[in-house]
Amino acid sequence: MNLAFLGMAAALGLSAAGSAFGAGFAGMASVGAWKKCYAAGKPAPFIMIAFTGAPLTQTIYGFLLMNFIRGAEGIDPGMALGIGLFCGTAIGLSALFQGKCAAASADALGATGKGTANYFIVIGIAETVALFTLVFSLLLLNS
Repeated sequence: MNLAFLGMAAALGLSAAGSAFGAGFAGMASVGAWKKCYAAGKPAPFIMIAFTGAPLTQTIYGFLLMNFIRGAEGIDPGMALGIGLFCGTAIGLSALFQGKCAAASADALGATGKGTANYFIVIGIAETVALFTLVFSLLLLNS
């Protein structure tokens, strides 16, 4: 068995798992915030859809990492496995905690109707971890 293929699967699978958890947390919080808005007779902010979908981009980063591992010339299969496992985990955790930030953002926006830009900044900071991980993994693959 080629360990590089396991690394590719780990890169995508772990990233996507984090996205699923993150989007799930954010989605549940958005639904709860909308319910509170409806119960109070306030308009429900549609922008919470963006909060809910924010963690999904990490699945794309995992897919890119998977393809970068596949395209790496002459890489040691053990290194490919390690990059897939560790970088896929970091990307997935970024998505998971981004979802938690998005959940808190949905709750706060639903309660106050204010702060949307600030919430997106926090969500973006969590996204940056995944982007850094992807870029630094490319440096590892090209070394």
